[in-house]
Amino acid sequence: MHNPVMVREVLDTLSPQARETYIDATFGAGGYSRAILEKAKCSVVALDRDPEALERAEALKAHYPDRFTFFPGRFSDMTTLLPPLDYDGIVFDLGVSSPQIDDAERGFSFRHEGPLDMRMEKQGLSAADVVNTFEEKEIARILWVYGEERRSRAIARAIVEKRKEALFTTTTQLADLVRSIVGFERVGFDPATRTFQALRLYVNEELSELEEGLKASEDLLKEGGRLVVVSFHSLEDRIVKTFLKEKSGALPHPSRYLPELPQAQAIFVLKNKKPLTPQEDELRSNPRARSARLRCAIRRAK
Repeated sequence: MHNPVMVREVLDTLSPQARETYIDATFGAGGYSRAILEKAKCSVVALDRDPEALERAEALKAHYPDRFTFFPGRFSDMTTLLPPLDYDGIVFDLGVSSPQIDDAERGFSFRHEGPLDMRMEKQGLSAADVVNTFEEKEIARILWVYGEERRSRAIARAIVEKRKEALFTTTTQLADLVRSIVGFERVGFDPATRTFQALRLYVNEELSELEEGLKASEDLLKEGGRLVVVSFHSLEDRIVKTFLKEKSGALPHPSRYLPELPQAQAIFVLKNKKPLTPQEDELRSNPRARSARLRCAIRRAK
């Protein structure tokens, strides 16, 4: 079973206890669910939008038949998908799971040739649909907004010109084109990174999903329940940071002449004002962890 990023820190902040119930909102390869179940005689309710996660969930359920339950679906729908309980903790591991990255056929990785897909649910709009059918202006907007790609306009223009000759069907076709435009930036960074990130986020509506999932945590967590979020790039972390600051009453006051936010309206208490980052030994053994950031907050009384 895959060892997830920052699992030590997740367990420390989530603090699993016997007879409590936790939500693994992004089951993926099942690493967090397994770690929580091994830590204490508690229960875990997990969900994932990727249909391939079901098989991995069944394998875990065979080991913990009475303490593990899996529901297929998006975490934005948690309040309707999951049993109506007051949960003791929720953990989010944002982004793409290792099985998705490592499987070239899913089209998430620019390092391996595969179909230009990137759909977590294997249905709906694909990355190929975007680059082959969207207007140049909209492609540039997606690359800028979701990937913060400074060469977004040049890349979009090149995509539109190239697809006149032949449509984009593989990851390497797109990655090679982007690399030829962006050029070398720094050691260890692939120039296609931001473009692939942008398309993945857009196709899977990941940022709006995150916003809805965070809102759902308000309703699902009991008093004292822990919300733990591991993110991997600035757009995700910015959403989490803003949400937690807003819900804890920690956002800067807009004017000294306006009334203060009543403390009773604060829904969460920040457990760590600054995000936790991976330790050195983890960075050495797992380079994918280098951009991870963990934020945690505790639910106040309802």
